[in-house]
Amino acid sequence: MVDLKSQYEKIKPEIDAAIQSVIDSCAFVKGPAVKAFEEHLASYLNVRHVITCGNGTDALQVSMMALGLQPGDEVITSPFTFIATAEVIALLRLTPVFVDVDPRTFNLDISKVEAAITPRTRAIVPVHLFGQCCDMEPLMALAAKHNLHIVEDACQAIGAEYRFSDGSVRKAGTIGTIGCTSFFPSKNLGCYGDGGAIFTNDDELAHTLRGIVNHGMFTRYYHDMVGVNSRLDTLQAAILDVKLKYLNDYIAARQQAAARYNELLAACDKVTVPHIAPFTTHVFHQYTLQLAAGVDRTALIEKLKAAGIPAMVYYPVPLHLQKAFAQLGFRAGDFPVAEKLCATVLSLPMHTELDEEQQTMIVERLLQC
Repeated sequence: MVDLKSQYEKIKPEIDAAIQSVIDSCAFVKGPAVKAFEEHLASYLNVRHVITCGNGTDALQVSMMALGLQPGDEVITSPFTFIATAEVIALLRLTPVFVDVDPRTFNLDISKVEAAITPRTRAIVPVHLFGQCCDMEPLMALAAKHNLHIVEDACQAIGAEYRFSDGSVRKAGTIGTIGCTSFFPSKNLGCYGDGGAIFTNDDELAHTLRGIVNHGMFTRYYHDMVGVNSRLDTLQAAILDVKLKYLNDYIAARQQAAARYNELLAACDKVTVPHIAPFTTHVFHQYTLQLAAGVDRTALIEKLKAAGIPAMVYYPVPLHLQKAFAQLGFRAGDFPVAEKLCATVLSLPMHTELDEEQQTMIVERLLQC
């Protein structure tokens, strides 16, 4: 699904030099490369503050901790995403409230959000799924109307751009109260281990976030709050700082690959290619099809596998039907769009090294199934 080795080989001298510089310095935790990467990423995103942390899940958890949410507070999010989004809500003893998704973009259906708001609602977590932005302008208006925080889950959409009705453009994760991302190796900007970051334009909130990720500590051994230990190690920061210079190239390569897939699949009535909403760019963390009725997805995956072609289902079970959330009392049919997507989506290989020959072969085998 991802060719990280070929990507590494193209920038091997720079990556190796960055790693060696950290080893030479022996500054493995909170070394200068961490601050440098935070500053460079903040500049790329045009956001005031970037606070790095251990992974994308921690980024979401720390964000909710910083907002002072209390047990029993409700947080609205999507049932069609990786479990981390709702997992941290439950972990903090908050209540996840799911809203169904748009059948074309797979992101929150904004028209259904207000009906889910109650007096206990404190925040909304839109997920910019697979690489394109949720419709943030009406969501921000809704949040302002009800005095709610917005925590953007941009773990799959770093570099994606949202266009407002006035023509202004903001990058995913920089629009709401706080934005979060993951640097898991397969992400568009991935490190060689785990890593994550939090974005905000709020100076006071940034100060709180920096304390929480470091045991609630601003002055060594003086702990102003209960925090966590969630730091991006210096080796990963050095690697990410190199790869950040290539992020726009990586995005362009993924967009080109997606366009080739679209062209090759144009006449295929077995699938619906990804829809790109008019208000966002798409950075194609995943290239996800919807299969037509009657297509046996399991058999299709096995046939592709037999031909040496990986294909993945992101995600086979919606969050409201996961055993982990059984106590919330949801039933099949509660969020029909998310449930249908879980039964019909299929992701093809998508990465920066895909070429026309590979994609032609993938699609030819797909059409033979």
